Amino acid sequence: MPTSRNRKRTAALGTAVTAVLALALTACGGDDTGTKSAGPANSSTTATGGDAGRPAGSATTTESTTGGSSTTGGSSTGGSTKAVTSSSDKSKGGAGKTGGDTSDSYAYKHPCKSTDLSVRVYAREGSATQHVIEVNNTGANACGLSYFPRVSLGAANAKDHSGDILPLVPGGLGGAPAYPVKPKTAAIAVIDLNPAGANGVTWVNELNVLADGDHMPNAEQLNFPLGPDVKVNNPKLGLYESSIADAVNSMKQADTKS
Repeated sequence: MPTSRNRKRTAALGTAVTAVLALALTACGGDDTGTKSAGPANSSTTATGGDAGRPAGSATTTESTTGGSSTTGGSSTGGSTKAVTSSSDKSKGGAGKTGGDTSDSYAYKHPCKSTDLSVRVYAREGSATQHVIEVNNTGANACGLSYFPRVSLGAANAKDHSGDILPLVPGGLGGAPAYPVKPKTAAIAVIDLNPAGANGVTWVNELNVLADGDHMPNAEQLNFPLGPDVKVNNPKLGLYESSIADAVNSMKQADTKS
């Protein structure tokens, strides 16, 4: 039969066991609460950092790739476009593998366009009355001009140019349908404002040139100022030639009204 001391010891042990169990349960509950709290935080951090990191990384990669592709594509496309445009331009200009058609037969069928020409007018060295009209073919193909430029001499400020002076030109023309000009070469004509060196009109201060009088409209006429103290009397204009010397000789044969 248990004594009073034994009952007290048993009661004390029971109390101790109960306290230990209570502490154990409290500790477990605290761990669970902490895990739940940390879990979402970690999960949130992982989800936010990871998910945000991946799209950010993907976005960066996409932008880089897209940007790179765009840049490369742009460059490639731009390069291709330029190459195609260049090729297209050459094709339109007749310049392909052969570098353009430079034959006279091609020139006879293709009148020169003003956009493919540059025109210069300057005093001929060694002469006080002669001027050189130089028409350069800047295009890729040969082209044809009229036998001589259409030229008139007048006053720059005149409202009515019907009274402009027209030079004499060589007569008896015939043969090829046009004067052929190869690419990067010039057609040269010479005009003498006063072949005899006699007294002449002094109101002329402008030389008007239309490179091709057979095919170009009047709107494409170019105007070149002449120097002071110009006297014009029975001017003569020669045919287009390949050199100034030949153009001078042609000019001397001028005997027909243009």
